Amino acid sequence: MFELDHVLAQDIVDRAMLILPFNVNVMDCQGLIMGSGEPERINTRHEGAQLVLANQRVVEIEVQSSPCLKGVQPGINVPLMHDERLIGVLGLTGDPHKLRTYAELLRMTAEMLVSQRHREVQSQWRKQRSDDLLALLLADSGDCPRLLDEAQQLGLKHQLTRTPLLIELTSMQVATMVSEWLLARVPDSWCLSPSPKTVLWCCPAQSGVDPHKYLQKMHTRGWTPVRVAFGVPAQGIERLRKVCTHVTALAAYGRAVLKTERLLLLTRLRLPAMLWAHREEYVIEELLAVVNKVRAKDSNGQLMQTLRSWCEHSGQIQTCADALGLHRNTLRYRMDRISEITEMDLSQLDNVITLYLGVQLMADG
Repeated sequence: MFELDHVLAQDIVDRAMLILPFNVNVMDCQGLIMGSGEPERINTRHEGAQLVLANQRVVEIEVQSSPCLKGVQPGINVPLMHDERLIGVLGLTGDPHKLRTYAELLRMTAEMLVSQRHREVQSQWRKQRSDDLLALLLADSGDCPRLLDEAQQLGLKHQLTRTPLLIELTSMQVATMVSEWLLARVPDSWCLSPSPKTVLWCCPAQSGVDPHKYLQKMHTRGWTPVRVAFGVPAQGIERLRKVCTHVTALAAYGRAVLKTERLLLLTRLRLPAMLWAHREEYVIEELLAVVNKVRAKDSNGQLMQTLRSWCEHSGQIQTCADALGLHRNTLRYRMDRISEITEMDLSQLDNVITLYLGVQLMADG
């Protein structure tokens, strides 16, 4: 239920008195002055307003009758309505016979301001409730029928297929602007803030929505992300929740290991990101130990550079050699050296996987 407050009441007064040559008072539903052109009267009781509230009609107060009422000056007092409910009283000080037209204009303007403020409050409540509900939906056990029903009522369309992107930005202010911008331009988007500088954007996978295009537009606006963890399409809350968890792990993996990469794709890095989430376990130490053997024998960094490029190009010798600017025989020599150091036969798939995973878990530098 919407109620007047001091801020709105004084806003009505200030706007009215820019035009009207009379003092204006705004009283709440108890007859207490909430806003006035005479600040000393704020928070005092206005008995004329109480008469309006009791009788739900306009009350005019003449000069001779004003001393009989506490906190009252000559003037006219009119009901302030919202949604057919009496929420307060508007008062104009002066000769009531000369103020009737002004009073009606004031009432019309004030009721428009009240309606506008009410819409703003409703919009803020709706956004806050939507944010809270989305956080619950994407948390554990967030798919209970009650939450899903409320999501449907709020128009959140939980049944849509969505692709989650975790966008890391330079500041909380930029994150807020990006979130508002995406919500305004991409219909049916969900945007949450897992931390002050991040936006979890659940982009609807509908026709014509290309997340890459919006990331490029963000760049042109000066909102270049520090890092973007790009998920895969997911339909249904349970599936989306799992992908969001993977995307969060992917971002953490990128921050720790691939520090210079801005775009992290779950389709390419799902396995190393998953392993990074369990980096304290002994098996991960074994994978890193293999690559550390290479590092220990690599005084100029050539072997590690070669090994990373070899992994990036899926072991394709010519493609990797071209990327490094090497002759393929030079590349073969380096790979043979890596094989010798690690004591691994790189023609064996399990050895290749072990080496690949170790490289993916090794931080840059």
